[in-house]
Amino acid sequence: MVLAGLWAFLLCACVLGHPKQTTSGGEDMRNCSVTPPFLPVTAVNTTVRLKDFRQHMETKGLDAYIIPDTDAHMSEYIAEHDERRRWISGFSGSAGNAVVSKMKAALWTDSRYWIQAERQMDCNWELHKEVGTLPMATWILAEIPAGGQIGFDPFLFSIDTWKSLDLHLQGSNRSLVAITDNLVDQVWGTERPSLPSQPIYYLQENFTGSTWQEKVTEIRNQMQTHSNAPTAVLLSALDETAWLFNLRSNDIPYNPFFYSYTLLTNSSIRLFVNASRLSSDVLQYLSSDCTGPMCVQIEDYGRIQESIQKYSVEDVRVWIGTEYTTYGLYGVIPQEKLVEDSYSPVMVAKSVKNRKEQDLLRAAHVRDAVAMIRYLVWLEENVPQGTVDEFSGAEQVNKFRGEEEFSSGPSFETISASGLNAALAHYSPTKEIHRTLSQDEMYLLDSGGQYWDGTTDITRTVHWGIPSSFQKEAYTRVLMGNIDLCRLVFPSSTSGRVVEAFARRALWEAGLNYGHGTGHGIGNFLSVHEWPVGFQSNNIAMAKGMFTSIEPGYYQDGEFGIRIEDVALVVEAQTKYGGSYLAFEVVSLVPYSRNLINTTLLLPEQLEYLNQYYKTIRQKIGPELQQRNLKQEYEWLLKNTEPLIDNSSWVRLPASLTILVATTLALALGQSL
Repeated sequence: MVLAGLWAFLLCACVLGHPKQTTSGGEDMRNCSVTPPFLPVTAVNTTVRLKDFRQHMETKGLDAYIIPDTDAHMSEYIAEHDERRRWISGFSGSAGNAVVSKMKAALWTDSRYWIQAERQMDCNWELHKEVGTLPMATWILAEIPAGGQIGFDPFLFSIDTWKSLDLHLQGSNRSLVAITDNLVDQVWGTERPSLPSQPIYYLQENFTGSTWQEKVTEIRNQMQTHSNAPTAVLLSALDETAWLFNLRSNDIPYNPFFYSYTLLTNSSIRLFVNASRLSSDVLQYLSSDCTGPMCVQIEDYGRIQESIQKYSVEDVRVWIGTEYTTYGLYGVIPQEKLVEDSYSPVMVAKSVKNRKEQDLLRAAHVRDAVAMIRYLVWLEENVPQGTVDEFSGAEQVNKFRGEEEFSSGPSFETISASGLNAALAHYSPTKEIHRTLSQDEMYLLDSGGQYWDGTTDITRTVHWGIPSSFQKEAYTRVLMGNIDLCRLVFPSSTSGRVVEAFARRALWEAGLNYGHGTGHGIGNFLSVHEWPVGFQSNNIAMAKGMFTSIEPGYYQDGEFGIRIEDVALVVEAQTKYGGSYLAFEVVSLVPYSRNLINTTLLLPEQLEYLNQYYKTIRQKIGPELQQRNLKQEYEWLLKNTEPLIDNSSWVRLPASLTILVATTLALALGQSL
């Protein structure tokens, strides 16, 4: 390796055997007990920032201040303008909360980001390898004296987070103090990136499942039939407003959203947004020049709290989704005027795609499969020459996607990980820090695209040489879990968490497991992680028309990582005796790595499913490759979708038949004796 390789060595020593570094909650890879401290070269010096920040705390009479990892819309991905926790701490991971006191600074994050945090934070910061409000509250109680005041920005706190922290601090003589003027913003000053200002545009009708007028009518119908008779729905999540009006922009990395709120009543529609970003065509599209119930009134984005507070004075009831509404808005609506659900009716409606939206997403995945196959062929040609590294590979797959029709960029930062880096589930290379791809190592690619007709997300793990028997077994068991969940039939309204174990069963049988979720919802040119669909406890029940990823994995610390991810549509299942049952239709159409599959481990029904899947790939992707005259890719497709056969020397029998045979043999042996 060249300079990038040296950096990778310095920064990845935790998985190369440095005695002070672990990936599972052991000692910190930073050594702050020596002078000068031992720090990775990527650690950010935060001394001056913290000094200035504490001066602002003092002027507010605060003993501590909490800095979350989100924006005013509880977004997973946030714009540079909102990366407050990153700026104050140096840590750039997507999950983690920070607290600064008069003497200390601490950050809490989950196992995906422990190593990254150790690489990026200096010795001003403590790293706590746990998450949730309880560990943070426990630290506050230990560090902040009685009578202390803990500041927070109410527009960066979810309702649940505020309630949980408030509960933990009750009776402790310590109080939470809402500070609407964010202290990080004040210290950040003129260096803070400006708000995004690119135009907001509307999608053409052929890329939408319904008009915005149809969607508004449907939500109003739900308001009228609701038992609590809400008079308004407040939309805070960015994808809610984007979906409702079929509007898009690019304020958030990898997500085609724009800063906005919506207040929808039975007689009015109020869109809170920067009006200067709306062209005359968009204003006409929204019928903003009238005042009727189907006319969208444009109001200033910054006046949302004031407007909600004013609206709540009347005899009204405001329907909110508590998962995405901030305490800053929740706190100005009287409790008796709130109608609360975990998710707003728009969030739930968005998760169920109609027939047109389903077809759009299917079409996007066909084109995405072409880009992926082109990339896999390109890798087979270039990796043996030693000319491909993780970063150039990520750029190349993004390039192939960018050449596809209706492409609008990647749907998240590409995870392109070779060898030991793939053991870090959310590792992404940079131009400076990466490894060269090798025929002798496994390579994991988790990537996706944004297209005007859909969002994609797919993971494939490959090996171009001779994998070890353990690597093959681990890969095959991950594949078995993927297959078992993909081919599952289950009752309607079943929660994803109930069936999630099917993806882990083959791994569990061998004493293996993985530490991340099994899947998430996905949108139509919206979020790659679309809530509330998925397999976690706070996801809603599965329903026909939902799309979800299915992505089991296995990660061997310091050696390799495996993940196999497909996107699937929830469909009605055809069962022998009828009833209301559901199944999955996989729409990701890229073959798996043949030389990593140990067919002797596969059950007959798994092998049958796999070969049928390969047949489907041939039928749907083959003609697309031929039409584009991609001969080499077509030949690769034929080769990699050849039916797999069971090479085991023994015949598997159903359990009942196995017992019958065993009993018969035992009786025969007994008689012969």
